[in-house]
Amino acid sequence: MDADDRRFLLELARATMVERLGGRPNVSSARRDLPAEGYGGLFVSLHKDKQLRGCMGTFSIPGDLARAVESMSVAVLNDPRFVTMPVTLKDLPELDIEISLLSRPEPTDDPLSLEIGRHGIIVERGGHTGCFLPQVGSQFGWTAERLLSECCAQKAHLPADAWKEPQTRVSLFTAEVLSESP
Repeated sequence: MDADDRRFLLELARATMVERLGGRPNVSSARRDLPAEGYGGLFVSLHKDKQLRGCMGTFSIPGDLARAVESMSVAVLNDPRFVTMPVTLKDLPELDIEISLLSRPEPTDDPLSLEIGRHGIIVERGGHTGCFLPQVGSQFGWTAERLLSECCAQKAHLPADAWKEPQTRVSLFTAEVLSESP
């Protein structure tokens, strides 16, 4: 993805949030469609002073990237982890937006083959699902084993060592990260 498309998607995300929160968006870019072919999903994350303030995503992009970014930009404003302190229009200037464009997840028989900072993970078993973006392991300084265990326990609500069991499916993906912060 070229720099203009990256900038457009970040501006679109911010403008969508401003509009949703009752403000007037300031977008200089004209509306354009971007093909979603080749992408396995996307997440929109919000950070304030490098601390997570919201993150929502999808592993299915029906249509084009611009529409998916708009949809996830609205969803991230309602991240249930932050229901007691929702994002307001006044908060937006202090928040950095990050968009993670995901590759298609690939199941692995060797979960420990994941590379911290390169791979995100999806853990699935019996209707329980958890996901961490590639940035998470690096952010916390976790090992591959710790990332897998934390995903099982925190996200999928499974025992921490469930990733070792054959009935648990672990998939890996990569992400192209677009960010407002340097």
